[in-house]
Amino acid sequence: MYKMLNICDDVYNLVNEEEKKLKDIFDKIDKDCEYNSLRVLSAFQNNKISEAHFGSTTGYGYNDIGRDAIERVFSEVLRAEDSLVRSQFISGSHALNVALFAFLRPNDIMLSITGTPYDTLHEVIGIKQNDSSLMSFGIKYEQIELINDDFDYEKIGNTLKKKKIKLIEIQRSKGYSTRKSITIEKLEKVIKFIRKIDKDVIIMIDNCYCEFVGIKSPLEVGADVIVGSLIKNLGGGIAPNGAYIAGRKDLVELASQRLTLPGEGREVGPTLGINKSILQGLFFAPSVVSSALKTAILASKVLEKLGYNVEPKYNEERADIVQNIIFNDEEKLIKYCQGIQMASPIDSFAIPTPWDMPGYDDKVIMAAGTFTQGSSIELSCDGPIRSPYIAYMQGGLTYEYGKIAVARAVEELTKQ
Repeated sequence: MYKMLNICDDVYNLVNEEEKKLKDIFDKIDKDCEYNSLRVLSAFQNNKISEAHFGSTTGYGYNDIGRDAIERVFSEVLRAEDSLVRSQFISGSHALNVALFAFLRPNDIMLSITGTPYDTLHEVIGIKQNDSSLMSFGIKYEQIELINDDFDYEKIGNTLKKKKIKLIEIQRSKGYSTRKSITIEKLEKVIKFIRKIDKDVIIMIDNCYCEFVGIKSPLEVGADVIVGSLIKNLGGGIAPNGAYIAGRKDLVELASQRLTLPGEGREVGPTLGINKSILQGLFFAPSVVSSALKTAILASKVLEKLGYNVEPKYNEERADIVQNIIFNDEEKLIKYCQGIQMASPIDSFAIPTPWDMPGYDDKVIMAAGTFTQGSSIELSCDGPIRSPYIAYMQGGLTYEYGKIAVARAVEELTKQ
């Protein structure tokens, strides 16, 4: 069957031999999956989810009992006082945009302590000029770089003591950078440090790609608000779009007023038949994230065996589902992404090539033969065409499909 997908014996044997060495790591992932599954099931039962919640509203979306139930379930799962879970969010970046414009006012200062945020936020903030950016409204922005993949506590402390910061943004996942993602332990440590200096500053976490990687939510370690996408971890590969903002009730309420309009807030927003998909996606999410993690770890082990630099290493603690493969070669990056596409269920015949993707400064190659456009929890692999030519691989609805895709991508590399 592997030969039918043009995967040779040598690659098949390599992948299986490396897989055998991962049993203990996979067992730990299975335990976390079981815990998170109990957490989700408990939230469904505590909120008495029934078929009535699968209903749909149109127009203004008044009195949508399913939408309200979804937000109660997400709040319980994420350990939040409140949550806003809506299909009106186009993406995780859109939800971050809504949150930032909801929480910040002219002359406020936003501080990123994980360096430059993800590319799609550059025009939101004003790092890249845009007449509708935060900066265009008089909101100030500063950033502090990480040092050796950890927070610069000295600079953070000095900044908080010298000026009044309104909001601190922490992006846990690495984005298109070479740094490590932020583990929950590092997050807890820096939040405690910040709170000793300023107990009122809003700590907002970009939690994309990180949900159910481990068993703790950032809200459990002191964050005020977290933001993420439903076509990543928590959508389980079933939610067709949407995102969430969860955390302090007052902040979630502000976000709802900005998403729709002041005075109506969360009371409007038709669900148009999406409720069942969001609930079912969340129900599957622990298992799907588990599969994505195993796929990433297998890729890390196999590609390291072939002599490539990988981050994280297969046996390192993980904060998200993203696996970096550093090729230092443009052609190898392209070939690997094309191999992932060849093992996709959708558009397997398509050949991905670098293109000018909206919101990005460099050309990007993106392999994503997904059921939902741009769904990163389904297996995808992408990267900007810039040195050191890193493939950012994430997802895998099942581990078995992920394993096949890794083998197919390695086949393309070995052909080269």
